Amino acid sequence: MHGQFVWYELTTSDVASALKFYPAVTGWGTEEFDQMQYTEWTSDSAPLGGVVQLRPDQLAQGTRSNWIPYISVTDVDSAARQVSSLGGAVHFGPHDIPGTGRFAIVKDPQGALFAVYTALEDAPGFDGTRRLGRFVWHELMTSNPEAAFEFYRKMFGWQKTSASDMGPDIGMYQMFGMNDAEYGGMFKGAGRMAGVPPFWTCYVHVKDVKKAAKTATTLGGQVVNGPMEVPGGDLIAVIMDPQGAAFAVHQGPASEVAKAAASAPRTGRKRARAKFKVKAKAKTKTRTKTKSKAKAARTKPKARAGAKARGKARARPRKKTKAKARPRAHTRAKSKKKGRRR
Repeated sequence: MHGQFVWYELTTSDVASALKFYPAVTGWGTEEFDQMQYTEWTSDSAPLGGVVQLRPDQLAQGTRSNWIPYISVTDVDSAARQVSSLGGAVHFGPHDIPGTGRFAIVKDPQGALFAVYTALEDAPGFDGTRRLGRFVWHELMTSNPEAAFEFYRKMFGWQKTSASDMGPDIGMYQMFGMNDAEYGGMFKGAGRMAGVPPFWTCYVHVKDVKKAAKTATTLGGQVVNGPMEVPGGDLIAVIMDPQGAAFAVHQGPASEVAKAAASAPRTGRKRARAKFKVKAKAKTKTRTKTKSKAKAARTKPKARAGAKARGKARARPRKKTKAKARPRAHTRAKSKKKGRRR
């Protein structure tokens, strides 16, 4: 659909290194696309992007390894002309991909690189649904968020959704999307990001952000930011791969576990509460018995002395007290029977 993110391409100075690094961090698979000697990234055997080697002339010009998000359009040539008319620039193309589609790599007016793409067949795009191993958030760091948003609104029909104040270093973080689905956010580069050329960062949904970040550093990458919790409870980490391409990993909020537990059947929750009460009751009984036994041990000599002085009739209560302090095995057996009934 027009305006959806549909493909993600890594251009890198070392393809072999990337093919070792990313599957270990994200859990992706790889697949060769024979028509172009092109390697695709896959998740659950479905392709989601690819990796391509930077040419010697690009490296000589100082082109750095980077990720480029592809956005679906109805007509690539028309979209490329529109980019130029809105103050952006065409970086490469339009160019055909045999048997697949047509694309052009372009820059927005602030200089962030992305691609427009038209597939020969309908290509499923990101619709706001989080799926493990897929890209689930798209973040633009730019020098002018308002101007950048107007450009993308005119290009793709994106709409502003919610916004959040991220403090003095970042300011307002403006979320955007389409058709009730959130695609990502935009913010102004400030603080340590001031002066950095605008760029897109794409977030991969993983099971464990901390583990992914640790794996990335072990394999020669660098954690630029995080792991940290962001508003809403999500956990993220921004990572730079060994060749310098930036991406991010994302994990759903920990509160989702609590929500799942809260939505469990009421009978299950009742059983859990009953089990806790039984344990608490058993602990209380054990403490009471221990205290009773200790007290009985302290009062025993006096009780015997009093019994000799006062006779057998007054000694009888001592046997009852002893019986109360004794039945530990009996209580355990009783508790076990109760436990079986539950």
